[in-house]
Amino acid sequence: MTKEGNSNQHLYVPVAILVAALIMSLSVLHVGGNISSKLTGAAIATTGSGSGSGSGSTGSGSTATAPTPTSGSTINAADLVDDDPFLGPADAEIVVIEFSDFECPFCGASAGTNQALIDRFQSQDPNWEAAIPKLREYAEQGRIKLVYRDFPLSIHPNAQKAAEAGQCANDQGKFWDMHDKIFENQQSMGISSLKQYAGSIGLNQETFDQCLDSGKHQDEVRDDFNAGVQLGVEGTPTFVINDKVLVGAQPWSAFEQVLSQLGA
Repeated sequence: MTKEGNSNQHLYVPVAILVAALIMSLSVLHVGGNISSKLTGAAIATTGSGSGSGSGSTGSGSTATAPTPTSGSTINAADLVDDDPFLGPADAEIVVIEFSDFECPFCGASAGTNQALIDRFQSQDPNWEAAIPKLREYAEQGRIKLVYRDFPLSIHPNAQKAAEAGQCANDQGKFWDMHDKIFENQQSMGISSLKQYAGSIGLNQETFDQCLDSGKHQDEVRDDFNAGVQLGVEGTPTFVINDKVLVGAQPWSAFEQVLSQLGA
């Protein structure tokens, strides 16, 4: 009986993996279609093979083909920016917006901190490289403006307050320090942990705690989320690069091709 049970169990695992892969592939087509319908003419880059690489409804492969410019685009990344945290020149010709969720594991992979997912992607594509560290380099070199917008998914219970924590840190000029600290500690994102991180990066503790406890930036985070929904974003991470969209934890090579097309 034991041997038969183990044999059946081995059969179930591959089937479960295949079903999960199919669902992820269908999700790519679903979200790509929705974004396309909202952004008439915008170029979308997603893939339907490989590993899933997005949270929420979003999934895409670990490799991607850069989209080519299309005529009649109605999206302009610069028009989607309000008072969001950013790196690089304020008036850069190339604007990259990331809609992200601090609790999203695929956002962590894009940030270069979720090593488990990075290892998985690199097992399928040895050349896979996290995009955010490279995008930050481009921003620091003055080649792009990199903007962060919050898109906390309801499936992640700590994402909303983590997003608010980022905005509270931004009040004190240290958004990116908090951004890095949270992504480096995605397994510990409760209120007490967020307050501890604030102290560790040198924020005024009393000011930060009051900001976080009062929900000062709750509306700001909600505005970012609603802007993403109106755009057609359904999962994270989703990137808008001028008039193009990249969905999921795409490898740096996909971004590099798009940026090269734009002259970065």
